[in-house]
Amino acid sequence: MFSTLQDRLSTTFRNLRGKGKLSDSDIDSTLRELRVALLEADVALPVVKEFIAAVRVRAKSAEVSGALNPAQQIIKIVNEELVEILGGQTRRLRFAKTPPTVILLAGLQGAGKTTLAGKLALWLKSQGHQPVLVAADLQRPNAVQQLQVVGERAEVAVFAPEAGSGTGDPVRVSRDSMTYAREKLHDIVIVDTAGRLGVDEEMMQQARDIRDAVQPDEVLFVLDAMVGQDALATAHAFEQGVGFDGVVLTKLDGDARGGAALSVRGVTGKPIFFASNGEKLEDFDAFHPERMASRILDMGDVLTLIEKAEKVFEKEQAEQMAAKLATGNEFTLEDFLAQLQAVQKMGSVGKLLGMLPGMSEHKDAIANLDDKEFDRVRAIIQSMTPGERTDVKVLNASRRQRIAGGSGTQVSDVNQLVNRFIEARKMMGQMARGGGIPGMPGLGGGLGGGLGGFAGSGGGRGKKAKKGKKAKGRVSGNPAKRAEQLARQGTPDEAEDVEEAAAGLGELPPEFTDLLGR
Repeated sequence: MFSTLQDRLSTTFRNLRGKGKLSDSDIDSTLRELRVALLEADVALPVVKEFIAAVRVRAKSAEVSGALNPAQQIIKIVNEELVEILGGQTRRLRFAKTPPTVILLAGLQGAGKTTLAGKLALWLKSQGHQPVLVAADLQRPNAVQQLQVVGERAEVAVFAPEAGSGTGDPVRVSRDSMTYAREKLHDIVIVDTAGRLGVDEEMMQQARDIRDAVQPDEVLFVLDAMVGQDALATAHAFEQGVGFDGVVLTKLDGDARGGAALSVRGVTGKPIFFASNGEKLEDFDAFHPERMASRILDMGDVLTLIEKAEKVFEKEQAEQMAAKLATGNEFTLEDFLAQLQAVQKMGSVGKLLGMLPGMSEHKDAIANLDDKEFDRVRAIIQSMTPGERTDVKVLNASRRQRIAGGSGTQVSDVNQLVNRFIEARKMMGQMARGGGIPGMPGLGGGLGGGLGGFAGSGGGRGKKAKKGKKAKGRVSGNPAKRAEQLARQGTPDEAEDVEEAAAGLGELPPEFTDLLGR
């Protein structure tokens, strides 16, 4: 959603880099570009004026003029002011001292209230609560049935005594839900109310009646982030007519400009509680202003990425995998499959990559990523026997043809997967042992020492291989074993071969030999 704003800001800050000192004209030019970028992103004009004024005061102070890197200081100021207009600190839900806690959802029809009710219930369930969904939207056709389906997917209870579709009293349903929650020991009640195609007095009165009947601890206004400036007018009308404690943003994964998300806090003065960024029930989380500002400035959202990883990777399992990677050959396709399935549980690979810093330059490549490719890889591995997954060396031509037939792929796909796995395992094993990346001089061999294992790296030139020298007896093709054999033989001429073997000259894997042009 913020890709256009992200690109404009990246270009603006790129022009500042390399300047040891910023003049007033540099600051004015930067602020002008920031203003245009925010207005193009459909941010409300009052919010833009307030933001630019705050940045201008700080940018022309000693905070920037005395900094070693003024450009970085400007970026830091913009980041902090973005965090401020997004809400400052993360706002948490306020729970009742005596259960149940009541959360009332309000908003226009089509904003995604019903789906969001299920997402919120699933999120609260993951936090250890026992929520119940209340079907108080009795106006929209099949709204009750939709909430029941969403509740079934989230595996939470749904209180729906009325069929809806224009029949029933939503105020009585909301009041009866309190008794139901106490009897069934639900500690959170989420009330899904009716929306309209526009703000009208009838809608406001019904929302006020439900509010008075259940006395909610939190009233959340569900805002469609794709609507634009009109959403802010709606939010302001709801604040005047019903009143609410915070905002929930939906459809943040859309391709709209996203100005409503940046403006809603400044216009309404209410914090943003949650953000929904996908169609799945799992695509929902608490809204963190500092993380959103970091994403807009293309600095990534590593904390959210870590939190997602902690949910699917157990600490002991991660330590076992790290130990297997350190040894190299113990890491099997079975382990790789387990890691692949865990990553897929974290969500779309494109979204995960988007959380890394500096990925805006590769957004086109990320957008073209196909998660089905991982399904094909999984099908290939699951078409192997346990013995084949443990030792890929047993995969001869007939086995590979059988695996291709079982997974619905080509033999070339199987060959490509196996070859990539072997190369990756070899590379990860060497990096874990401190040997650096094979064939990449200067990236390993310990701190400060360079690679030292290949010609042209480290402290000097490697010795040329001597021709005509043959070790006595059979010499191993493994560089380490060959070095030990030559060392045991101990002849003066063979001492040079020991140095050569220890350096690993001439023993690069074929794929890296091709890469280096040898």
